[in-house]
Amino acid sequence: MKKVTLAGIALCMATLVGCSSNDEDELVLPEINNQFETQVLWQETVGDGVEHYFSRLQPAFYKDRVFVASRNGEVEALSLADGDTLWQTDVRDDTGFWPWSGEESAKLSGGILQAYGKIFIGSEHGQVVALDRETGELVWRKSVPGEALSRPAAGDGLIYVNLGSGQLLALHPDTGEERWRYEQEVPPLTLRGLSSPTVANGGVLVGEETGKLTVLIADSGFSAWQAEVAQPKGASEFERLVDVDTEPKVSGAMVYTLAYNGNLAAVDIRSGNVVWKREYSSYREFSIVGDTIYVVDSDGVIYALDKSSGIERWSQAALRGWYITGPAVLGSYLAVGDQEGNLHWIDRNSGELVARHEFDGSGFYVEPIVADDRLIVITRDGEVSAIKAQ
Repeated sequence: MKKVTLAGIALCMATLVGCSSNDEDELVLPEINNQFETQVLWQETVGDGVEHYFSRLQPAFYKDRVFVASRNGEVEALSLADGDTLWQTDVRDDTGFWPWSGEESAKLSGGILQAYGKIFIGSEHGQVVALDRETGELVWRKSVPGEALSRPAAGDGLIYVNLGSGQLLALHPDTGEERWRYEQEVPPLTLRGLSSPTVANGGVLVGEETGKLTVLIADSGFSAWQAEVAQPKGASEFERLVDVDTEPKVSGAMVYTLAYNGNLAAVDIRSGNVVWKREYSSYREFSIVGDTIYVVDSDGVIYALDKSSGIERWSQAALRGWYITGPAVLGSYLAVGDQEGNLHWIDRNSGELVARHEFDGSGFYVEPIVADDRLIVITRDGEVSAIKAQ
């Protein structure tokens, strides 16, 4: 169990709400002459969103529909074409057995995963729910020994859920039955957030809060290897935070991962040998397209790096301190959202800021997703938008 949960939350708020030493009132967005226009194709709302709470409730996309959820427990399937609601479900338990039954919040936070014909979402209450992807009907609900704060992963016939208690569970997708669990070491103080697992080549890759990347055998949970991404440094527990909270990205024979107060690392997926490391610190998700890695660091500076060497190609610091999301890649552009509701577009080749779209609302908190030729974004108050770059 985490020993300093409240301190971890306080650190998260201090880190996420204001990475810059400047007051928000002093932050000024750079002027941009939009080089193209963005078209909002449709907008819908899911409940009250996540409000001011920490959350990794990222939308999911499958064929002609988009899946979204609110922290309170509303889950919806929306038409990708026009945003019409195809089904909606409230996953709050109505039996009266659980403390959050009835009108209380389900505290959904980890998701959304679509796999095996279902939708999987985790909660801060220590629950994982599975819904039928076509109808939204509840398939199963399982109590797990910790907060499920990150999106589960699917592969080799199982669902893998990383928990705040330091355990990673493998569950059967049809029943929620536990097949195995892996116990991780949890430091006294950690960031509020967890790595989403990745499944590849018969293994489950997951970042740990000790600064390591671990690979487990998918069907048994036995550890295959560990790679050190970052080492704790400094005199205080805050300085020694080295959480690997990002989802490992597999590309070719390499897996890439990123640590807070640590490094971006390229690791040989077969042996666990670290091929290269570069000093970048982040808790935000990163993207890999072609031979380029796109990173947003802890201060909100955006970088493009060569995938084979880690050599920096360009950096963009104009959005420093605006608490921007990780990048999504759509065509020739990167898209990032900030805490005030601005969606920024960056040229992938040069790093130049080329367009901005201002949204009314409460700001962005998770990365946009790409669905066919459009971008899906969601704000803290639950406003979901489909956007196309003209």
